[in-house]
Amino acid sequence: MYVCSCFGITEEQVQQHAAAGACTPRQIASASKAGTDCGSCVRRIQGILGRGQCPRRAALDRGEAPLVTRAAPAGAAEPAGIAAAEPAVAAVHAA
Repeated sequence: MYVCSCFGITEEQVQQHAAAGACTPRQIASASKAGTDCGSCVRRIQGILGRGQCPRRAALDRGEAPLVTRAAPAGAAEPAGIAAAEPAVAAVHAA
């Protein structure tokens, strides 16, 4: 089922990005562009993200360095994945 009609992003793709470490709608947007056009899908993305545990929060709770995700290349159907754990540095994503 499509979550973002503007960019053709499915619920499964949002879940894949979440599994790769994206914990917020903004991080999903950085990885897939979902939610960056009309914005009508942002609440649905929030609902999807609310169903699972955030890998970043879990790492911080364990006292580990936060995981940093890399934005998926343009047109990629799957998330780019998680880079090696880096020191507490904010992830920089291309918009």
